[in-house]
Amino acid sequence: MNPEVADFIRQLKEPWQAELCARLRDVVHRTIPDVQERIQYKKPHFLKNGKYAAVVSTSKDAVSFTIFNAAGLELPEGLFDGPPERKTIKLRQGQEFDEKQLASLLGQASAAL
Repeated sequence: MNPEVADFIRQLKEPWQAELCARLRDVVHRTIPDVQERIQYKKPHFLKNGKYAAVVSTSKDAVSFTIFNAAGLELPEGLFDGPPERKTIKLRQGQEFDEKQLASLLGQASAAL
């Protein structure tokens, strides 16, 4: 695990965002065991074989999680936005998400990387 990503999470002002980012990071590491992580464009990026698999970003009232290589995924209705090649779920304070479902989608998307 990259200490820069840990620092990014630790420095978030909103505790709920830090907790959510840590959970998302954990999902990525459980799903893609050999994932590499780095800070790029001031956000944590997760790579498999040098190719983008996912990115976490924060805004004032949300945490976004983007899955790359998402064309062909069967996504739950209304949860994800974005072009076919990358899909983003935006999570707000108090909103739960299905970790198993997210891990499954990430695993399918990253399998070909």
